[in-house]
Amino acid sequence: MYPAQDGMPAPLTLDSLDALAADGDINETPFNVFIGHNLGHRVFTMSVPFRQFYDISDVANDRDAGPVAQRPLDMTHARNLAKYMLRGLVSAAKMRRLIQEKPVPAAFEAIMSALGNQPYFSLQPIVCNIRNTPYGGNGLGGIRGLRLQTERGETAAFKVFLSERHVLWVIDGQHRRAGADFVMTFLQTVRQSGKYPGKAPVIFPEKSREVTPEEMAVWNEAYDAARSYATITLEVHLGLDIDQERQLFHDLNKLGKKVSSSMALQFDSSNPITQFIKESLVADGLLRVTDTEVKDWADDTGEMPLKDVVAVTSLAFLNKSNATGATPAIVEPRQNVVHQLWQKVSDIPGFGDAGAKEKTVAAQPVVLKALAKITFDLNFSNRRPENGPELYEMFLTKFDEIDFSHQNPVWRYFDLEQSEVNEATLNDLGDWLPSTDTGANRDIGSYQGGFMRFGAKHNDIYPIIGDMIRWQVGLPNRHK
Repeated sequence: MYPAQDGMPAPLTLDSLDALAADGDINETPFNVFIGHNLGHRVFTMSVPFRQFYDISDVANDRDAGPVAQRPLDMTHARNLAKYMLRGLVSAAKMRRLIQEKPVPAAFEAIMSALGNQPYFSLQPIVCNIRNTPYGGNGLGGIRGLRLQTERGETAAFKVFLSERHVLWVIDGQHRRAGADFVMTFLQTVRQSGKYPGKAPVIFPEKSREVTPEEMAVWNEAYDAARSYATITLEVHLGLDIDQERQLFHDLNKLGKKVSSSMALQFDSSNPITQFIKESLVADGLLRVTDTEVKDWADDTGEMPLKDVVAVTSLAFLNKSNATGATPAIVEPRQNVVHQLWQKVSDIPGFGDAGAKEKTVAAQPVVLKALAKITFDLNFSNRRPENGPELYEMFLTKFDEIDFSHQNPVWRYFDLEQSEVNEATLNDLGDWLPSTDTGANRDIGSYQGGFMRFGAKHNDIYPIIGDMIRWQVGLPNRHK
């Protein structure tokens, strides 16, 4: 493995650098590194400029290029990381101005608002491997290095010289690598053409328009950050073979424990929808949120899991049940409308109280999703009716007339006999619901023990519940 000293891996020596090559290639690039022993295996810890990382690294996920040690690239995930990195670079440029006591132009704030601001930015270290080193037993040559000492002769770090043959094969971080490439391509395109790119991958809300001089100054400073003081931290393993790379990839990605969705959303301050929930809905007392989900209705405290609140609110804003892709430019103009919906929901008798799920069906997220869908369709959909805002005002006005009790026969329409339908005067409700030949799921739940429990297939169910609510308040039939 490595030379031993007192039963431990020996530190690199100044003269030999422990098998690091004494002679290097002509086209070498120096890097300052710290030497560590991760569970006994020697690693370099190093920082490289953001712009440089893509050029000196590669990913083993192309079968035509050699043995595969990576999963296929997910372009959507890489693009989302690119958006995060772009925000981080603009934030770094802004922070540099503050450190230098220079004024921050308004264009910085405008661009950060468009991208989405947050309290802090950082990328976790990327794990790589340099294959052609003698540590793996392949004998293909070492890495030239020098010891960097303090004035007192103590080792501060090492300077190693990587050549073209020392490719950093990414083990964990290929999507961050692709995201960094998207960012640099965006910055170079903007700076060279003076226009925002209109082709994928789109990582900035503006597309195919001229860049203003004030915006160009921001992008120039973000580019300077990427090529100088904004860095990416790497943990570089040495001489691993393909099987070892695959094992390390597995261990890094499968042995960790993911946090719950609600806790992750609770800690996230970057998404404008989660910001709206925390700063408006929770702060205004319309909702109480929790990180955990109560399964037994008898133990319901009236708090809603944050993941459910995000799903409902995202439907109202974006017509999808997650907040991915939300930007301040989309969310901010719609906040008043969505806030009005939650204000009405918070006034439903029993909502938010202890035992809320037993007091009102509105405490079930699928019913709230139905209300959110109506809100989006009347206000923000490309196919909204011309009088959509007026219809939404009518919806809010008649909101208090909706019977959200468990005993409302509307929710049990599909289980009622015709005589029961007639008795409850629900004869024309069927016209508001999907026809039988559409193949729609009509098993929306069951009524047991005096409680209407809606099913778990929310995407199938909430549009039908929305139709039932439309019928109750007299909104237009969406099927006609």
